[in-house]
Amino acid sequence: MSTENTSTVKSIIDSVTGTAQNVAGNLFGTSGDQVEGQAKKDKAQAEYDASHATVKLPGATATAHGVTRDDPDRSAGSWNQTVGSAKETVGGVIGSQNLKQAGREQNLKGQEQEAKGQVSDYASGVADRVTGTVGSTVAGLAGDHSKQAEYEHQHDTGKTRQRGAEHDVAKQAEAQSAQRDL
Repeated sequence: MSTENTSTVKSIIDSVTGTAQNVAGNLFGTSGDQVEGQAKKDKAQAEYDASHATVKLPGATATAHGVTRDDPDRSAGSWNQTVGSAKETVGGVIGSQNLKQAGREQNLKGQEQEAKGQVSDYASGVADRVTGTVGSTVAGLAGDHSKQAEYEHQHDTGKTRQRGAEHDVAKQAEAQSAQRDL
């Protein structure tokens, strides 16, 4: 709900509108409608891409809507996975089954911990988006612009938090898929 207007819903509506206008232009032979329809579709795709653009930072997520800190379990879980993998590798190289097993256990604990943090960030992100949207609408109808701005900020923070969790899950799925393909 920020001034960038990178709403996923708005981009979908604009895409449908642009497609309809383009089709009407094709049917009736009006090149102006064809061009304008295509321009709306292109703009909608850019809005959709901006709405989903996510940059992962150590312990944080950045989008067009702002920056949020990740749930601490996400960072700690990632660290435990890294250390666990290192122990597992060293244990394998030096022949220490105890170190290898300890590393495997730490890695699994880290995976669970990171997943817990991702679920927490995703759920709180969705909740903040819903609360922000509803609150902003009600505050706007009531004419309370300062409260409306607070709710819009809550929505944007939630969107960033949700996109960060989605980004991590997608990257993990890509890595697992690539590993299976080897």
